[in-house]
Amino acid sequence: MKFELPQLPYAKNALEPIISEKTLEFHYGKHHQAYVTNLNNLIPGTQFENADLETIIKESDGGIFNNAAQVWNHTFYFEQFSPNGDNEPTGALLDAINESFGSFDVFKSTFVTAGVTTFGSGWAWLVKNAQGKLEIVKESNAGNPMTKGLIPIFTFDVWEHAYYLDYQNRRPDHLAELWKIVDWKIVEKRF
Repeated sequence: MKFELPQLPYAKNALEPIISEKTLEFHYGKHHQAYVTNLNNLIPGTQFENADLETIIKESDGGIFNNAAQVWNHTFYFEQFSPNGDNEPTGALLDAINESFGSFDVFKSTFVTAGVTTFGSGWAWLVKNAQGKLEIVKESNAGNPMTKGLIPIFTFDVWEHAYYLDYQNRRPDHLAELWKIVDWKIVEKRF
């Protein structure tokens, strides 16, 4: 199976000033594309040659895992944003957040703390566990919670390439701003 860089659901300048066009040109156009290209170069002749991304993520390791997970993680990340972001989720997702974290504000604070305290590069994730409860988990590097049997609902990328051009070393500022462009309708569908 040959993987392709998925189209963004918005123009590259649509998320400004939260995420600049220049950042998207590098983060999406260079980094995300490199993971797609690398994966396509690594899988021919392996057991993953005709596998989908989720299978590759759950069953591979090393370079194949790193690139497959980063293709999936970045696609998932970019698709959750919109220039017309919502203030907060509604319905069953908001109820589950309130049940798990006490309030949406506590969830946001806890989620940002998870992202800020992820050492080095990685991801902060909102996931659903086997009991259907929401949790926040941190993954380093290309980590993906599917490898632990968790269902990803929402994520923030805390690799420096996600924010450095716009925020330099101010990861907390970047994470605080991302809430303004979250498309909670997309996130609610994942729940």
